[in-house]
Amino acid sequence: MDPKKGIRYMVDNKLLEPGAKSFAEFLYREEGLNKTAIGDFLGERDEIHLETLKAFVELHHFSNLNLVQALRQFLWSFRLPGEAQKIDRMMEAFATRYCDCNTPDKTSLDRFVSMNRGINNGGDLPTPLLTKLYESIRSEPFKIPEDDGNDLTHTFFNPDREGWLLKLGGRVKTWKRRWFILTDNCLYYFEYTTFCLEMYNPNSRGQRIKACKTETDGRVVEGKHQASITRDPFYDLVSVRKKKVISQGNQGEQ
Repeated sequence: MDPKKGIRYMVDNKLLEPGAKSFAEFLYREEGLNKTAIGDFLGERDEIHLETLKAFVELHHFSNLNLVQALRQFLWSFRLPGEAQKIDRMMEAFATRYCDCNTPDKTSLDRFVSMNRGINNGGDLPTPLLTKLYESIRSEPFKIPEDDGNDLTHTFFNPDREGWLLKLGGRVKTWKRRWFILTDNCLYYFEYTTFCLEMYNPNSRGQRIKACKTETDGRVVEGKHQASITRDPFYDLVSVRKKKVISQGNQGEQ
């Protein structure tokens, strides 16, 4: 029922050797295990779980497989969790392993077309489409953006705690289901799992921050809550971040 407790029980009773490699081999080779539980264990972000995920992925052999075939094999060995940050970690580990298993020189157009045969439900994608994809990737390779220290995704995709809770409304006193995230001593909540939020400042009792959104020109529009502060560093962070992205986009077009 609880994969972490199950692994701990097996280690304590000397049924399983401690360590990421041993855990990974057990999860990969043992028959009859619940695939959802495997995904839950691999998706945790504690160091031992990250090491187990790496060892688990390394047990897969993706040589001479196209991307879709390799991905199908990988996802067959467990059930992918629903949380975005867990999916990101797993797909990053998969991508690293796939590249390690397939490290040829720069792919030619003919090889690119050949590698992607049969990926359209057993059929081939149109050659003109694959040619456009190939030319697009060759002219503008995928690049990892530099981390400037203000990346909001780090704030929300690496929380201390997260989950659905019930919140009592402000003007209309009804209970509403909201997605809460606790990170960096701040509690955020979302109507969905997007950046529609309200924050509470733990260092100032009774102080609440209005829900807000950023317009395309970078202006921050506040919500309609009665009690709030008119200025907060978080608003400035969102606004500056948005303006910077817009500015970089304009420079790229020039």
